[in-house]
Amino acid sequence: MALDYTLGSIVLMKKEHPCGGNEWQITRLGADIKIKCLKCGRSIMLSRIDFNKKIKKVIKYE
Repeated sequence: MALDYTLGSIVLMKKEHPCGGNEWQITRLGADIKIKCLKCGRSIMLSRIDFNKKIKKVIKYE
């Protein structure tokens, strides 16, 4: 399943963040992907392989 996402896209992850939010904004693309929680502002980095496993859907494509 190929999902289209770019820098600035809003994505929905399968698992919730501890703060209760599961909507994230992509802030960096490359071999690793950096995403920022839209509820609390915390940023994390995931490898592209892990990100593609954990993403549920793209909410807003930019």
